[in-house]
Amino acid sequence: MWYDKILFLFKNKELRNKFLFVIFLFVVFRLAANIPIPGIGAENLRKFFDQNQVFGLLNLFTGGALSNFSVVLLGLGPYITATIILQLLTMIFPALEKMYKEEGEAGRQKFNQYSRLLTIPLAAFEGYGMLTVFSRQGIISGLSLPVMLSAIATITAGAMFLMWIGEIISEQGMGNGISLLIFAGIVARVPISIFQTFIAFSATQIPSYIAFAALSIVIIAGVVLITEARRNIPVSYAKRVRGMKMYGGVSTYLPLSVNPAGVIPIIFALSILLFPGMIASYFGTYSGMVGSVASSVGAFFNNVWIHGVFYFLLVIIFTYFYTAVTFDPKTISENLQKMGGFIPGVRPGKSTADFIKHILNRVLFTGAIFLGLIAILPSIVAGMTGVTGFTFLVGGTSLLIVVSVVLDTVRQINSQLQMREYETF
Repeated sequence: MWYDKILFLFKNKELRNKFLFVIFLFVVFRLAANIPIPGIGAENLRKFFDQNQVFGLLNLFTGGALSNFSVVLLGLGPYITATIILQLLTMIFPALEKMYKEEGEAGRQKFNQYSRLLTIPLAAFEGYGMLTVFSRQGIISGLSLPVMLSAIATITAGAMFLMWIGEIISEQGMGNGISLLIFAGIVARVPISIFQTFIAFSATQIPSYIAFAALSIVIIAGVVLITEARRNIPVSYAKRVRGMKMYGGVSTYLPLSVNPAGVIPIIFALSILLFPGMIASYFGTYSGMVGSVASSVGAFFNNVWIHGVFYFLLVIIFTYFYTAVTFDPKTISENLQKMGGFIPGVRPGKSTADFIKHILNRVLFTGAIFLGLIAILPSIVAGMTGVTGFTFLVGGTSLLIVVSVVLDTVRQINSQLQMREYETF
């Protein structure tokens, strides 16, 4: 039963220490999210984020760190952007692709080190962009050169600190650290959102609240369904005689997830989708044609339907892209052949790799479409009903990330529990 697993989690000293250490890192993250940058006032920031959908969405995934103008105001955005850039480059530079896919753990560690190094200039550039946008919007003032440099250095250090915390969480084996920190940021805003909703409650909005609650249940059920769904490919192993013993001769399955990319496509899509609005805000205060074009671009991407269409397409694209980067049918085919395994009716080698790729593309199409539909359901309802409040619009995205991260974390904790249960025999 589930409560037996919870009891075992706290009875086992190693697992208990890991769990408590991860909770401690969450507390550190929340404390950092409420430490403001020295020398900058943040009185008008919260009002700005309530009125701006793009920055309000970005503030949600930093757990309010952006609206507090804290030392970690960029959240994990620079690190995620650096990872996206490098993974895109693997499709251009064969040496980078070989390092990521074929050099094993050492290659992945080197690839991750490149991501960390690229995070530094990206964090500095994004920090400068944020300060400039807020300065031109009249939200902050008195940005002298020493204050600007100090703020950029603090923002960059905060982004690297948060990236470090995420990697430490991943090393504990309790889930993906980056996803868990985003999850913590979303959950941290829930009490505030509930309180604000309660204050602004109106009897005329009861149908909208009911629709949102029903939509949340549908999204949760859909995410659980698509995350847990598997396509099993039958695999048989030839009999082998070694010494006086016979091995193999059994049949099993190769499980292919309907959505092997998990929540990563959502995070990637949101990171890309935020750029046009941020650039439009940056140039929106310019006079003349530049300002007019920037304002038009901002209005274009703030449209509920246009936002939904781009979000849907980006989720599908990144689902295929991330799966292509992390899942290699050729490697699986070679591993099966080395272990004496084969798919009935399919020749080993290239034919097996092509067969797995064919099945994966068919399954992945269903998963990507379903994931994209779940992501934009709130936007569809907002466009049909005219309810475009911030909480209602991003509710589907938030639930999508929260449910996916919870399922992935529970799966990793279960694997830790099973490993230690085997050790007791």
